[in-house]
Amino acid sequence: MRIGFAGLGVMGGPMARHLVQAGHKVSGYNRSSAKARAWAEAHAGGFCETVSAAAEGADLFVLCVGNDDDVRQVVTEALTVLAPGAVIVDHTTTSAKVAREMAAAAEAKVVQFIDAPVSGGQAGAENGQLSVMAGGDLEALEKVRPVLMAYAKAIQHMGPSGAGQLTKMVNQIAIAGVVQGLAEAVHFAQTAGLDTDRVYEAISKGAAQSWQMDNRWKTAAKGEFEFGFAVDWMRKDLGLVLDEARSNGSQLAVTALVDQFYAEVQAIGGSRWDTSSLKARLRPVSRG
Repeated sequence: MRIGFAGLGVMGGPMARHLVQAGHKVSGYNRSSAKARAWAEAHAGGFCETVSAAAEGADLFVLCVGNDDDVRQVVTEALTVLAPGAVIVDHTTTSAKVAREMAAAAEAKVVQFIDAPVSGGQAGAENGQLSVMAGGDLEALEKVRPVLMAYAKAIQHMGPSGAGQLTKMVNQIAIAGVVQGLAEAVHFAQTAGLDTDRVYEAISKGAAQSWQMDNRWKTAAKGEFEFGFAVDWMRKDLGLVLDEARSNGSQLAVTALVDQFYAEVQAIGGSRWDTSSLKARLRPVSRG
């Protein structure tokens, strides 16, 4: 396929690389032209200075940008040049509202729009092991599924436009609660004077086990938070979750509380720390 790709950051860059390695012709755009040029030179991709240049002639246009406004801007520009029958796949985590807006705008141009946020973080993007949650037309998704599998380990169709974004919100709700529990568990173990490595070995094979425990317990215990998904991005995502909850009547007391805890992490300079940095709010208490 001829593919246009907008957003070549820590997630989009590796995803676009996997597409090139799978044999597709990929034209890459990034808001920072220098980053797009460096990506193109490193991976034998096409360099584009504008969204329109990346989208023109594409069968598939993929984007992985920052927020709702970025998606509106990129998709609106791409729709001016995409041919009828093209498919847009948006891997940005956004509101369900903007996904539905973009789907309607695309439909008016006889283009299909799929909201397809991902889970798996930077490591998943680098290793081609992302989980994709997709909303939109199933036939359009099946048309591009073999292409997306270049960087995905699983793609699940969740329903109509916006359903992918709503599913990503569920993902973030679950993560927020687990990471807060992990932070408190490590804090308690340290305050009680336990060997945290031995605690991990004792509890990680039972009901307490989780991906977060396996990947973040030891680094959180050491106060190391330079891994994975940044607090700033988690707060953006939780803001989307809480906005949607106010709209649909969901009761998310724990999620709202954890969002405020992340605000405290930002206040102590942890904006770019990973999400396990909730532990940084909690200091071990001296046992005398």
